[in-house]
This record gives sequence, C-alpha cells and structure tokens, in this order.
Amino acid sequence: MKHINIKNIGGSLLGFMLLFGTVMMSGTTAQAQYWPDQDQNRRQRDYERAQRERQIQIERQRQIQIERERQEQIERQRQSQQQNGIWEIWNNRNQQDRNGVWDNRNQQGNRGRRGRQGDGYRNYGGSYELRQTALNAGYNEGARAGRNDRRSGRYDPQRSSAYRNASKDYNSRYGDRYLYQQYFRDAFENGYSDGFYGY
Repeated sequence: MKHINIKNIGGSLLGFMLLFGTVMMSGTTAQAQYWPDQDQNRRQRDYERAQRERQIQIERQRQIQIERERQEQIERQRQSQQQNGIWEIWNNRNQQDRNGVWDNRNQQGNRGRRGRQGDGYRNYGGSYELRQTALNAGYNEGARAGRNDRRSGRYDPQRSSAYRNASKDYNSRYGDRYLYQQYFRDAFENGYSDGFYGY
C-alpha cells in the first residue's frame, strides 16, 4: 500500500487555497470597479427625473398663466361690451332727443302726457303739495345720484339709499308717507337717467 504523503496533500491544499483566494480577490476588485459606475448612473437617473419634474411644473405654471390671461381677457371684453352698451343707450337717447321722439319737454300744451299736471308722472292721489314736493325732491336726488354714477359707468338707480328711503323733504303734514315715496321714486328714476346721461 502506498503511503499518502502529507507534504503533497498540504502543498496541494495550500495551492488550492491560493487559487481560491486569487479568484475571490479578483471578483471583489471587479465589483469595486462596478460600484462607482452604478452610483454615477443612479445620480444621472435622479438628475433626469428632477429635470422632468421641473419641466412638468413649468408646463403647469404656463397653463395656469394662460388660463388667467384668458379669464382677464374675457372680463375686459365683458366690461367693454357693458361700457359700449351704456354709451350705445346714451347715443340712442341723444339721437331720439334730437329727433323729438324721446323728450317732449319743449312741446307746447303737453299733449299726450300722463298725470294730472301733464308732467309725465302717474297720479297716485294725495295733495298737490305732497305730490310736487316728492317729485321735486325725487328728481333732484336722482339727478345727483345719476351724475355720481356716471363717473363709474354703472347704471343702477335702485342702489342709491335716497331711492330706497324715498323720504327726503317729507313732512307728515303733507299726508301719506307711502304716496310720497311712490312719487319720489318715479321722479328719482327720471332724474337719475337725466343725471347719468348728462341732460
């Protein structure tokens, strides 16, 4: 029987260990060289993702700005149309006045006029003094409010507190307050139109 030589086994084992160690070290070296590239790739992907998100945010902001500008343009057009409508009414009224259709104030005899005085106002009853005081006060307050609203371009006689209260120059000795307010408001609307359109 042959003897197994321990020196040969030890040498073989040592050689195998050296070979195994060399293979392991070369694998680790290869991995160590790969990791920095992997880190760089991850940073590149993060950068590209951040760029895409930034572009999306810029596009959202642009869309919001476009929508805001569109809304502002619509509002400007609405205001322009409203203003043009007011001036169109004013121009039509001027033309009608020049043609003698709208305002008969200069005609003799007050033919075709409503009211007991031929002044164009309805007759709700009450005393002459109540009616005339309410008509005068209402017309004057309306003309003042119309001139003030002409500056803003907003035609709305019922917005005025004088119109709502309808009690300027009222005195209980005239009679019924409700009748006074009806005359006042009729005259207020007429005076407001004249004041607003510059008559």
